[in-house]
Amino acid sequence: MFRTRKLSIASEEEIMRGESTDIYFIRSREVLQKTGIDKHVCAEIHAYSFPREYQWALATGILEAASLLEGKKVNVYSMDEGEVFRIYEPVMAIEGKYTEFGVYESSLLGILRHASSISTKAARIKIAAGDKRVLFFGIRCVHPAIAPMIDKYAYLGGCDAVSGVIGARLLGIPPTGTMPHALILTAGDQETAWKLFDKYMPEDVPRIALCDTLSDERFEALKAAEALGERLHGVRFDTPGSRRGNMRKIVQEARWSLDISGYKHVKIYVSGGLDEEDVAELRDVVDGFGVGTSIAFPPSIDLALDIIEVMGKPFSKRGKMPGRKQVYRCPKFHDTITPFSKSLTKCPICGEPVEPLLKPLMVNGEFVREVKPAIEIRQQVIERLLKIASIREFNPEPLLLSSI
Repeated sequence: MFRTRKLSIASEEEIMRGESTDIYFIRSREVLQKTGIDKHVCAEIHAYSFPREYQWALATGILEAASLLEGKKVNVYSMDEGEVFRIYEPVMAIEGKYTEFGVYESSLLGILRHASSISTKAARIKIAAGDKRVLFFGIRCVHPAIAPMIDKYAYLGGCDAVSGVIGARLLGIPPTGTMPHALILTAGDQETAWKLFDKYMPEDVPRIALCDTLSDERFEALKAAEALGERLHGVRFDTPGSRRGNMRKIVQEARWSLDISGYKHVKIYVSGGLDEEDVAELRDVVDGFGVGTSIAFPPSIDLALDIIEVMGKPFSKRGKMPGRKQVYRCPKFHDTITPFSKSLTKCPICGEPVEPLLKPLMVNGEFVREVKPAIEIRQQVIERLLKIASIREFNPEPLLLSSI
């Protein structure tokens, strides 16, 4: 079989050249260039609907998407990386001649939609987990070429750590993980595997024993505690759904048995097919969660890119609100959308001072905003999530103020 490349992936150079796109964008550019009717436009990237039960989403992938436009004759306004947004609110606005950025629509949306979808799901699971740790174990669900990207946006969405080696390295954090069932099966039995892991792993690696490979979780947890004693940090139950039964009762049974046997220091972690509902149900009886597929394959945040101004005049397709927009937010998380040319200083709902969310990101294709490290962005996301959780009645729609 003839193959031009071993992995079916676009190279970074191909993406930056605008080749990872739909053919109709290339054909449109050709038509506009040959006819000379190319015009200065403004396009916004926004969501007009969310997945069921979603009232908000996290805007991530902002900097990665904007990097496609570096060196182009365009200006870009955007929300901050990790900002919370509602329906109708533009997360990014691009102004310039359409031929400067039109061919990048597929890639811009691919980055922003995928990143925001992952981060939003991670944030929802982090909220469900409360003060318990959430570890992302999901790169086995995706093509290895994008595994670091999945790790990044799961972390920015609120996950406390990731297991991917490259993803963690790019984030500037240590990878986190215990052991696979393969180690236990290859070693021949659980106790041998646990002791070998303890013997050969560096001291800074927590001794967390996988306890569901060959027998009941409770019995394996006790066996691990007896084998490693005070060196055992915790146990992990990765029981598949086909054999799980009632996981809450399994955890309670194991916790009781560990406690009465003198192993109160041993923590219990749960993984394997978990989603928001599972995390919320278990958070008061476990010490942390390993989550994979539900974050790696989340409901999609349906972002779209639409021209909303042509030659400085409001103009859009039907079903979209024409004209450039600004989003203002007050400390109470009330959002107001206004025409971009209008200035708002106080929230029309509560009277508190407001700040604009769309700020200059690029001028003539050059970045003009500071790039914050991932750890700092994640911390800001956590602060926003705590703010959302404290709001009793969160309004899912912004106030539309077409005239001021």
